[in-house]
Amino acid sequence: MARIAGVNIPTNKRVLISLRYIYGIGPVKAHDICKTLGIPDERRVNQLSDDEILRLRELIDKDYRVEGDLRRENAMNIKRLIDLGCYRGLRHRKGLPVRGQRTHTNARTRKGKAVAIAGKKKVTK
Repeated sequence: MARIAGVNIPTNKRVLISLRYIYGIGPVKAHDICKTLGIPDERRVNQLSDDEILRLRELIDKDYRVEGDLRRENAMNIKRLIDLGCYRGLRHRKGLPVRGQRTHTNARTRKGKAVAIAGKKKVTK
């Protein structure tokens, strides 16, 4: 099992797919990495030589911000917004959607499970 950026990537999958298991590397960056190192798209991780794995590891460490560093940067950006007290920061603080979505209905992922209001009766017409 190859270990890159502190993540064990699956060995039986293609390199393009396996690289996506690293936080901060998606389809486009995975393709760019493979193209830079000259690794064919259909090559699997278990077919890589030790030299290729080493080059992969070095390239990702040198050129890309991934895993812990990226998570820390995202957390610091959110903390900065909260400390500023700007609108987006207040939405983060309250646990509401940040990017203008409606909250009258939906938004359950962000707001959590719906809580029933005691004593409220439906109005029928």
